[in-house]
Amino acid sequence: MNKSHPPLPREDLEHVITHTRSLWEQLCGGRIFVTGATGFFGVWLLETFAYANSKLNLGATLVGLSRDPAAFYAKVPHLAGESSIMLHRGDVRDFEFPEGTFTHVIHAGTTSGAPVPPGEMIDTIIRGTRRTLDFAVAAGAKRLLFVSSGAVYGKQPPDMTHIPETYAGAPDPMDPNSAYGEGKRVGELLCSIAHKEHGLETTIARCFAFVGPHLPLDAHFAIGNFIRDALKDEPIQVKDGSPSRSYLYAADLAIWLWTILFKGAACHPYNVGSDQEMSIAQLAETVASVSGGATSPSISLPLNSSSFVPSRYVPSVERSQSELGLQTLIPLNQSIQRTTVWHRHRQ
Repeated sequence: MNKSHPPLPREDLEHVITHTRSLWEQLCGGRIFVTGATGFFGVWLLETFAYANSKLNLGATLVGLSRDPAAFYAKVPHLAGESSIMLHRGDVRDFEFPEGTFTHVIHAGTTSGAPVPPGEMIDTIIRGTRRTLDFAVAAGAKRLLFVSSGAVYGKQPPDMTHIPETYAGAPDPMDPNSAYGEGKRVGELLCSIAHKEHGLETTIARCFAFVGPHLPLDAHFAIGNFIRDALKDEPIQVKDGSPSRSYLYAADLAIWLWTILFKGAACHPYNVGSDQEMSIAQLAETVASVSGGATSPSISLPLNSSSFVPSRYVPSVERSQSELGLQTLIPLNQSIQRTTVWHRHRQ
């Protein structure tokens, strides 16, 4: 596969605008700063912003933080000529503040997509969040969206089918693998402090699992790995088919994130994801049936299933549904199909 990424499908961009149209008015003439602008979430935010800005004549601008703007534009060359977007070079932990005032900030910068030592991960999350909050206050921003994670809950209890925002669980502080979840917990606390001390309206999105264009196929995301195997016409490799997960399509994810930024209550976390649970083995079967070519790829399952109680990572989204009207709009089969088609265009 080549390194450049095609634009997002027009039907996905239209989908986002259709379900957020009434919310964009508060960004008219505004200026938004986005950290993590070059990651999976970030590219979706940048492309949907550019589309909404043009389609709705918002007259808004976006500044995205990037450690290597040239590399990003090589990856998504169609954004290089987008006049409403500019990139600001810097590391999320210590970036120099862009000049001028900003109306909104989205903090999506993190290090979850690649193997990172636990100490570096938690340092990046905490220092990056503190730096971004300091910037938001200095820039006069009114609202900030903190992209948090369902990892803040720690392990989901085996008798809990869907984990709600009110669950007071936590990651194990004695496990170095908890660095990501613990870092996000501290990030949420820093948001609460900034709201109390400076009046910054900090909204929080606790994100779970997703699928869609720009999702890395070679990282630690099972659904991405399965799609990669299917695209190569190779057997789908399943290490353990017993865990339960759920997946929200990235166009729906963009709707949820923009809605929480514009409409969410401050310091009132919202789970972001699908509540439609399935096992990893079932996921592999679904990917095989949807992503295959003339014939569905085979599935390579482990000889012995896990002897432990299967893990579950599935959110309750009742708060997001009842308070913000958010829904899972694109079913998983269609989500996988759209993702597969987009990646085939890169081949």
